[in-house]
Amino acid sequence: MKSYYIHFIRHGDIEETLSGKYIGTTNVELSDNGKRKLKLLDHNCKYPYAKVIFSSPLKRCTQTCKILYPNLEPVIIDHLSECNFGEWENHSAEELKNDEKFAKWLAGDSSVKPPRGESNDDFTRRICLVFENIVNGLIKTGTTDSVIITHGGVIMTLLSVYGLPQAKPFDWVCDNGYGYSLRVTPMLWQRDKVCEVYDLLPKEKENDDE
Repeated sequence: MKSYYIHFIRHGDIEETLSGKYIGTTNVELSDNGKRKLKLLDHNCKYPYAKVIFSSPLKRCTQTCKILYPNLEPVIIDHLSECNFGEWENHSAEELKNDEKFAKWLAGDSSVKPPRGESNDDFTRRICLVFENIVNGLIKTGTTDSVIITHGGVIMTLLSVYGLPQAKPFDWVCDNGYGYSLRVTPMLWQRDKVCEVYDLLPKEKENDDE
């Protein structure tokens, strides 16, 4: 039985994240430096081949798609967007340090959610449902090579739920423009809903690839 390969890539840099702000569904663009870094990574490294590319609808992801996979039209999936931080959007932890709800949320209290935002449980349910639909669709259509360009929080959470080896979300942190390669074995997926995380990406080019 053949395997299916899914490659997660985190979008490029945005100014707001570098300044420490919580940016979830706010639709900011890649910074100029973020675009330059992606182009440099694409020149010096090798991103994986894909027959189909799925993307969050937010500009920082669709712009990343155009830089790294200019010849592929991404399939835009709304539920691949980052967590909605509600009234905490565009604020830093320093600015929110006196907010009791924020302190509880930061400590992992699942009963707390950002005002007018999305709880951790709701966020997890949303992205797990869409990921399972993607995997099942790939298996159904026989599409063996795909890329998902999305957000750091989405990648961390999904790999903590489905990834082998098992690890906590923050163990799956990756820099902008980087990500992980997954191998999906249909029998294992259907039985246990897990997939093997087997590599980091992108890979440095070999001399004869340059």
